[in-house]
Amino acid sequence: MPFTSTGPLPGGGTRCEYCCHHSRCLTMGLEGEQLADFDALLERPRPLKRGEVLVHQGDQFGNLYAVRTGSLKQVQFQVGARDQVTHFYLPGELVGLDGIGSGECVGNVVALESTYVCELPFLQLEVLMKDSHTLQHRLFRCMGEELRDHQRMMCLLSGRTADQRMASFLLGMSERFRLRGYSPSRFFLSMSRGDIGSYLGLAIETVSRALGRFQMQKLISVEGRWVSLKDMESLTRMVAEDVGRHSGT
Repeated sequence: MPFTSTGPLPGGGTRCEYCCHHSRCLTMGLEGEQLADFDALLERPRPLKRGEVLVHQGDQFGNLYAVRTGSLKQVQFQVGARDQVTHFYLPGELVGLDGIGSGECVGNVVALESTYVCELPFLQLEVLMKDSHTLQHRLFRCMGEELRDHQRMMCLLSGRTADQRMASFLLGMSERFRLRGYSPSRFFLSMSRGDIGSYLGLAIETVSRALGRFQMQKLISVEGRWVSLKDMESLTRMVAEDVGRHSGT
């Protein structure tokens, strides 16, 4: 498992500054009194067991959650259609940004493994943002990054082959791991093949076949849920190819 606990928090300082994701989370750039005020909003990191639901679809929005360790998925229930995995959350990322506008949680958020999250009451966070341009900027940046990711997903699901979708997914996860200080070339996928298929709009068998082809072509190696990217340049070229020139069904 790639996401190890940060361990007991030492005394004499804010909890956030001792978190290994402090420099990548919403607190990036906060110092002194502003960091202490932000830290005062937090309870002890909340533990979640694998499969435990953090928020339910339709719940009233009230909190953001910063992922401290572990990972989660967001699942939307759709009448007359299969449930849709719409997002995966990694350490340092915020859960709940999509509820700010609508005022309700847009899907179930479920722990994919043993996970810790920090709860951020949004009304209190808004008060802090009035006196902190740094905090405002960080929140807007996080919102912009999530919007970019959703736009990228829309492009990915529009007219792309199974192999291109899978290659893009692996490269996207690689970049997210890199930004959080983990290896971009070897990482643990805590989500199931079924979750990946739902996220990419593919059947689970298609996901397995695409991964098998990538292994045969020596683009990746897979050991359980550990994935090693052996030829990122070829994966990148595959994603950029015209659909008509690349088959993967």
